Amino acid sequence: MAILGDSAAAAAIDAFGTVGTAMVTPFKDDGTIDYPAVEKVANHLVDLGNDMLVVSGTTGESPTTTDDEKIELLKVVRGVIGDRAKIIAGTGNNVTAHTIDLSKRSAAAGADGILIVTPYYSKPTQPAIAAHMRAAADSTDLPVMLYDIPGRSGVPIRTETLLGLADHPNILAVKDAKGDLFASAQVMNRSSLVYYSGEDALNLPLLALGALGVVSVAGHVCTPRFAEMVAAVANNDLTTARAIAHETADMVDALMNHMPGVISAKAALQAQGILDNRGTRMPLLPADEEQMALVTAQLTRSGYLSE
Repeated sequence: MAILGDSAAAAAIDAFGTVGTAMVTPFKDDGTIDYPAVEKVANHLVDLGNDMLVVSGTTGESPTTTDDEKIELLKVVRGVIGDRAKIIAGTGNNVTAHTIDLSKRSAAAGADGILIVTPYYSKPTQPAIAAHMRAAADSTDLPVMLYDIPGRSGVPIRTETLLGLADHPNILAVKDAKGDLFASAQVMNRSSLVYYSGEDALNLPLLALGALGVVSVAGHVCTPRFAEMVAAVANNDLTTARAIAHETADMVDALMNHMPGVISAKAALQAQGILDNRGTRMPLLPADEEQMALVTAQLTRSGYLSE
């Protein structure tokens, strides 16, 4: 089992860190990327305590950004944060050749690692998923984090598939948003794969089972407390970790259960004065006034926004 202190955990910490946020991609009113705002958000997230930023993940609206935009995002984030945090590029999509090409370009642009989501829409078989993941992992020397999110991809990465992929030298970790705690525990127990919680509602259960850290959406707001939770579990202090989970539950609910996470995260950042514009690219629409009021009210109640 990959636990803090063993070689697999040490390799994952060196590759990815422990506390990550899948950062939003800010846009201007005309729909183009606002790169000065990208710099501001990246700095803000690192200052909050993230040692990992995922660029061009789901929350970065990766389905709606071009490859050239993704590469420029990487370069801009690297330029502003330097070596203060690891930058993980979301390069996975539903075309294997496209995933390979984007992974190579991201490596050349300075990514520290790549995040590969299960190919979506096509609903590939498990052997096909494994072949896709191996092809992506073979394409660069970068460490790979697999992203298991069947609610978006349509298919899970099953336990036996994950166990088989664990022998690839570049595949080190799983961002787990499957919602199957027993399956996750099996993979952690039977392989060297290191787990990161990719579902904020399950951060504490996954950490308690052996996950090393988090890749969060609510981390746009809650990173300091999540970092304390990760540290508390690593120190076997579940009392403290449980208290943090209870304290942040309402904020996680406001950000994750009422609208897509990118919409709520941008609403929160605008309410806090980090973003001037909460705009999204269609097919997503930015938070409406009711959604904005919900997020702002919970930020205030949770102490993240002054009244």
